[in-house]
Amino acid sequence: MQSFELDKTDLLRIKTALEADDAELENVLKEYHASEIAILFEKLQQEEKERIINILPADVASEVLSEMDEEHGPAELLVNLDPEKRTEIVEELDYDDATDIISQLDEEHQEEILEDLDHEDASSIRALMTYAEDTAGGLMNSEIIKVNINLDKKDALDEIIRQSEEMEEFYTICVVDNDDILKGILSIKTVIKARADARISDLVTTDFVYVKAELDQEEVARLIKQYNLTSIPVVDDHMKLLGRVTVDDIIDVMEEENTEDILKISGVSEDEELSGNWLEAVKSRLPWLVINLGTAFLAASIIRTFDSTVAKLSIISAYMTIIAGMGGNAATQALAVTVRRISLSDLSDKQAYNTVLKEFLVGLINGAANGLIVFIVAFFYDANPLLGLVLFLAMTGNLIIAGLTGASIPLILKRVGIDPAVASSIIITTFTDCIGFLLPLWLATKLLLK
Repeated sequence: MQSFELDKTDLLRIKTALEADDAELENVLKEYHASEIAILFEKLQQEEKERIINILPADVASEVLSEMDEEHGPAELLVNLDPEKRTEIVEELDYDDATDIISQLDEEHQEEILEDLDHEDASSIRALMTYAEDTAGGLMNSEIIKVNINLDKKDALDEIIRQSEEMEEFYTICVVDNDDILKGILSIKTVIKARADARISDLVTTDFVYVKAELDQEEVARLIKQYNLTSIPVVDDHMKLLGRVTVDDIIDVMEEENTEDILKISGVSEDEELSGNWLEAVKSRLPWLVINLGTAFLAASIIRTFDSTVAKLSIISAYMTIIAGMGGNAATQALAVTVRRISLSDLSDKQAYNTVLKEFLVGLINGAANGLIVFIVAFFYDANPLLGLVLFLAMTGNLIIAGLTGASIPLILKRVGIDPAVASSIIITTFTDCIGFLLPLWLATKLLLK
């Protein structure tokens, strides 16, 4: 099965079906998976989406809402539905998905929806809403298969069957004591293959990975990846079982975190929606551009300081823009690699040192290689070997600075508690621009204009 990509043909089919009666629209919708309908919703008007949701069966409608991005308004769509239809849909949602959608609403609408649910569902969703959305508690689903450690095989299987009737899928069975304290995990395969008189206490794996509810979602994702898990139990400070985080939630987290880091490195606020309008984009980007403008004035002031050198040796102006630009590119490369390493794991002092040393060596070699090319150009095109030497030294020096700053600045920011993806780009650009202008101008003044 190929991944679904929105095209004009699908959109036209849906638009045409919306002009027909409900029966025709329902027949067309049956040809699409819930996730595909969620993608189609990105191009539909609010009233069109509401009509489709009302036609869809509650289980399909719930899946459509859970697949929608927050920016496309699943919460708004839900709250505008008929209360009876809305309740049916929420009851079909996993608790974590229901919590994510309902949390996007104001308190009045949250209570309106929760009051229509049965007590157990409402209580579970309210409990999940107390956790920050970027933590294990905010990600977890409180629906989980658990068995008592004192059960035998037959009773445990009966309990697993009973609990699984309300769940679409499960990966791991959690083993608890009488106080709901997590004692270990168990696979269904282990239970099935065990002898008839086996007890859960003999089958349970007590050496297992779990997370506290307050743990950051990035660390949860790192643990699931490191240990190749399909789900991970979530507990409180007393090891009481609260729920589970599954790998499908982590895929969403990784996509979200990667997008966030890319936007930050590019000087774009994480608050800007990828499909937002031009006004939101301006409000998000303008402050960073103003800061960049300030650093650009700093770089320009260096040129002003050497205006006599520029007047006497105008050719240096052409070359110093190349050196500054190459430094910016090299610094961005070092920055991207370092920020990615930081996001994957907390670097020890030795690892941080090795990272900086590596980028220093890369900067030295790349700088010398590119400096040699510039030297050859200046030697043959400008017939000025001394100018070539100045450019060689400036290029090598600036790419060394680029590597050092690209690696060290995000590491320093991380140590002092500042997100390295936010401020690194501006600081590093300032360094490479200023050094990229300063080195060739200073060297030219000392070596060519003596």
